[in-house]
Amino acid sequence: MPYKNNEDLPNSVKDHLPKHALDIYREAFNHAYVEYENSNKRKDNSSQEVISHKVAWAAVKKKYKKDNDGNWSAI
Repeated sequence: MPYKNNEDLPNSVKDHLPKHALDIYREAFNHAYVEYENSNKRKDNSSQEVISHKVAWAAVKKKYKKDNDGNWSAI
């Protein structure tokens, strides 16, 4: 389901990303959730939610990178 704000994001996301990255994640997830509502648009049998999380992480990784200590920083 789409997220109304960053506090609604899963702990695995919100406990690790900087605020701006959370914004990117939430917006990308919400957009993908609507985009991939129809299973015919998905390239595999993944659920709408799984695909949306993949899209959201890909969007974050365009702007942020994770260091060896697991900290995320802007590229």
